[in-house]
Amino acid sequence: MLKKNKKNKQQDRHRWLLIGFLCLFGVCLVAQVRPTGQKPTAGTSTKSTADTSKTAPKTKTSAGNKKQSDNKKQPENKKTKVYLLHADEGQADKLARPDVQVLIGNVKLRHDSMYMYCDSALIFEKTNSVEAFSNVRMEQGDTLFIYGDYLYYDGMTQIAQLRENVKMINRNTTLLTDSLNYDRLYDLGYYFEGGTLMDEENVLTSDWGEYSPATKQSVFNHDVKLVNPKFVLTSDTLRYNTENKIAVILGPSNIVSDNNHIYSKRGFYNTLTEQAELLDRSVLTNQGKKLVGDSLFYDRVIGYGEAFDNVKMTDSINKNMLTGDYCFYNELTDSAFATKRAVAIDYSQGDSLYMHGDTLQMVSYNLNTDSLYRLMKAYHKVRMYRTDVQGVCDSLVYNSKDSCMTMYTDPILWNDGQQLLGEQIKIYMNDSTIDWAHIINQALTVEMKDSIHYNQVSGKEMKAYFVNGDMRHIEVIGNVLTAFYPEEKDSTMTGFNCLEGSMLHLYMKDKRMEKGLFIGKSNGTMYPMDQIPPDKLRLPTFAWFDYVRPLNKDDIFNWRSKRAGETLKPTTDRRPKTEKRNLINMK
Repeated sequence: MLKKNKKNKQQDRHRWLLIGFLCLFGVCLVAQVRPTGQKPTAGTSTKSTADTSKTAPKTKTSAGNKKQSDNKKQPENKKTKVYLLHADEGQADKLARPDVQVLIGNVKLRHDSMYMYCDSALIFEKTNSVEAFSNVRMEQGDTLFIYGDYLYYDGMTQIAQLRENVKMINRNTTLLTDSLNYDRLYDLGYYFEGGTLMDEENVLTSDWGEYSPATKQSVFNHDVKLVNPKFVLTSDTLRYNTENKIAVILGPSNIVSDNNHIYSKRGFYNTLTEQAELLDRSVLTNQGKKLVGDSLFYDRVIGYGEAFDNVKMTDSINKNMLTGDYCFYNELTDSAFATKRAVAIDYSQGDSLYMHGDTLQMVSYNLNTDSLYRLMKAYHKVRMYRTDVQGVCDSLVYNSKDSCMTMYTDPILWNDGQQLLGEQIKIYMNDSTIDWAHIINQALTVEMKDSIHYNQVSGKEMKAYFVNGDMRHIEVIGNVLTAFYPEEKDSTMTGFNCLEGSMLHLYMKDKRMEKGLFIGKSNGTMYPMDQIPPDKLRLPTFAWFDYVRPLNKDDIFNWRSKRAGETLKPTTDRRPKTEKRNLINMK
């Protein structure tokens, strides 16, 4: 009996010891669920909300962390503890996984200023890390919110890895992806399996991208696409700022809208103002016109572009080109001008026509109507070259309404061995070839036979008619003077014919004067070749300006003035006629 009672007392002792151990284990479990630094109060349970106002002391950074190779200040890594603020239920297995806490239901965690929410979580004490599951949410202040289905957060590196249905919201910017890493030290989120960034103006998609909530700067790589209601930008590499809405082009990119297309490898595009600054031979295309330059500025709203250095503007519809070191183009008014080695090139025919002037300008009138026409102006030191025709003048205007090109101030036109000049020359075009030319006042045509002999015709005005670019017929009107060398079939000159009259028709064959026919009364003298008076060899207005003639397309840049005394003096005074007025005596 005594042995039995003694045995019962030992069993009771063991039972109480076991109960005490279990109670102690329960207190330890509650203390682990409760944030560090908060003393447990009587009657608390694991289901009660636990909060704290204390934070763990800051750890000292090593000297090695302070030393930077690039002399840039690295963000400070506060190796603080991840705190549990609330969980409906907490579990732990000190034997199997002593450093792991299992949290279930309305979990709330904090690391410094970042709060984390989820349905369940695992806290790893040794690594100061967290795994969160279902309805994951991260909040930092009132500006940054991150959502996802799964989160792994490393409190030591402060890197959050979110997966599946991830959404990052920073004020008016939203980022959508299935795989997002967020670095709290650098305040930088990046995705690598495709994502979408949206703000008030644009939607950007790419295979890889990063976004900084602090700087509002984002970077995108591979299959980048920016969609704006007014245009679409596609690129390989792009930077974009969600605050100023400026896209920085870092790789081959295309910007396409309803009316035009931009290609660039490097530049800036403001999606708010729709202004672009483009480098590295960027290309602007608009309705058959293409503008290329070492650098471009383009304003889509007011419709104008500027190109600098090695500029080329091509019109594929009308088959012409404008080059220079500076070019301005307005797509709304369909106007342009070029300067600094400006050249207009017409390649509608087999042979291209090159025209240079200090300034080349194109102006369009009556846009979007059936009465549309354009004026092309070239002014100061105009020179043009084509294999079959060359010309020089001070200024020139081409009117598409009547296809007439007017040359002003000492104009000269050459067609092979034929020279035409006067005070003004009007050239009428047909499909970019000369149909006929009108030389007004002091008209002179000279055909060079050799260095001594010249066929010459002068008059008040001339009309020269062309066939396939060759001069075939010349009509001379008023005060006609001729100095002409008739020829045999073998081109042997038979004499020298000096004639004068009121109207003359000259006929050309094989680019040479074949015959002349005076209309009305005429008189003159036929001299044998060995009896030509020296004073009759040249007409009073004779001039041969071969030294100013453009020799090739590159020679159009080399301006050569006429010699002293050879410049034409206008026969008419174009100044306005006004009567002299007496000065008022103010005494």
